[in-house]
Amino acid sequence: MTILHGEYECRIDDKGRIILPAGLKKQIPPEAQEKFVINRGFENCLTMYPMNEWIEVSRDVNQLNLFVKDHRIFARNFNRGATELQLDASNRVLIPKTLLEYARIQKDLILSAFSNRIEVWAKEEYEQHLKMSDEEYADLAEKVMGKLHKPEEPENVS
Repeated sequence: MTILHGEYECRIDDKGRIILPAGLKKQIPPEAQEKFVINRGFENCLTMYPMNEWIEVSRDVNQLNLFVKDHRIFARNFNRGATELQLDASNRVLIPKTLLEYARIQKDLILSAFSNRIEVWAKEEYEQHLKMSDEEYADLAEKVMGKLHKPEEPENVS
């Protein structure tokens, strides 16, 4: 599994292309650096996966029982707008206009890399979405992570 990290400010050109930052590209395994899949993400962002990760995520989605209504609805929405992207010789990818419109991206954007994905946000949307006080963030951390890890018992030293 590819583990990505970092935030990268980018600009989209007049043709709808962005340059994949070198610091982000070097985190992706060489065999997966040329092809990506982008789709509609959550909260009006786009999600871009290196091809090797898309295959894994798609495998999970394809295991859903399509005779269950919620599974069908999720699978349709997950795949809505999914488009294969090819990195060109200048390390650019062309993002489809319909996806740019969905994410409200006009010029300035943020690539937020975490886990196995790269979220593509309109800069203003990203800043607004993550706006919270330190106290709110601490409360959220406790709620989400508070019971995940228990401290280990100290070993008896004789």
